[in-house]
Amino acid sequence: MTAAPERRRQARRVVLLGSTGSIGTQALDVIERHRDRFEVVGVAAGGASIEVLAAQVLAHQPDIVGVARASAVQDLQLALYAEAGRRGYSAGEYRLPKIVAGPEAATRVAAHPADVVVNGMTGSVGLQPTLAALAAGSVLALANKESLIAGGPLVKAAAAPGQIVPVDSEHSALAQCLLAGQRAEVRRLVLTASGGPFRRASEADLAAVTPAQALAHPTWDMGPVVTVNSATMVNKGLEVIEAHLLFDFPFDRIDVVIHPQSMVHSMVEFIDGSTIAQVSPPDMRLPIALGMTWPERLDDVAPGCDWTTASSWQFEPLDDRRFPAVALAKRAGTAGGTAPAVFNAANEECVAAFLAGNIGFTEIVRTVSAAVEAHVGGSAFVSGTDLTLADVHTAEHWARAEATRLLEANS
Repeated sequence: MTAAPERRRQARRVVLLGSTGSIGTQALDVIERHRDRFEVVGVAAGGASIEVLAAQVLAHQPDIVGVARASAVQDLQLALYAEAGRRGYSAGEYRLPKIVAGPEAATRVAAHPADVVVNGMTGSVGLQPTLAALAAGSVLALANKESLIAGGPLVKAAAAPGQIVPVDSEHSALAQCLLAGQRAEVRRLVLTASGGPFRRASEADLAAVTPAQALAHPTWDMGPVVTVNSATMVNKGLEVIEAHLLFDFPFDRIDVVIHPQSMVHSMVEFIDGSTIAQVSPPDMRLPIALGMTWPERLDDVAPGCDWTTASSWQFEPLDDRRFPAVALAKRAGTAGGTAPAVFNAANEECVAAFLAGNIGFTEIVRTVSAAVEAHVGGSAFVSGTDLTLADVHTAEHWARAEATRLLEANS
């Protein structure tokens, strides 16, 4: 009897939000090397890197392209013609996509028919695209943690079981480790953190940190906002809230440990005393690829560990006194309601002020803490899980205004 011919896998239709950013470009690198597995049907970007976006469009010829900056549409059209000329294309050899522009562009692209939507946007601006992707029935490969933090109850209510696949390396690691046992057998989740560039810095040193120093991350290559968040440990605080929302474990069973080598991406401790860890060299292409194919794995996405070379890995407890952001995030997450949205939005405002050179490094978390406490104790706070999108937007607007007020009062 002859074997039946192997059925050819159908390529997954992929939409990329934030295509010119760190997550988007690495996702396209994975797709480029596995062209038989993926078809890019939509991309969206802010519009700051028009030439990069044009090259992506010509390389993958998506159906739809979104640009947040409406004034960039003509620039994109010109860049597409210029890129086509550089590639030696003549008329008819490539097709121009539908171009949508403005603040709702990413949301419109997210709703385009697809198998997977990779949300690699930065900031809570990614919330509406997240909801649009879920409403369209696509699998959401979520790197935009802020949309989950800001609109947690909304996102969870909109998602079908298994529809959200985490792309953050820590949460991808947790998802893989949780496969090793039953939920009732899990004692705690352990998120690892590199500690950033200031792991050994004193409180006095932290007060003098410059934007250039904060942007020099020792392990990961990320965008400026995420890199500063990593330095303040706000990013790890956001990831704790994200882990709570994704996996439904209480905050007192989610811990953070410092691991400077960034080889162990997270761990799950089980009730028998066993701990399962996911280990790989720091390379975001691994969780991105898994997010696009979950629960399958692709061949040769990135180099594995070199077990022929001696190495040492360190694990250290988090110093909450020097880095209070994780404890603050747990406070906001425990309060629930609109508190996590305020935590995130106030931080975005403070990071922008820090990168502009208007405030000091330690003022970021101090101001975010004051904003969260004022919100939870004030009339603007909406508690519970019965939130609306308007509640989230109102809370974010309040948080940005309050952060600005606090910074001006302290200047």
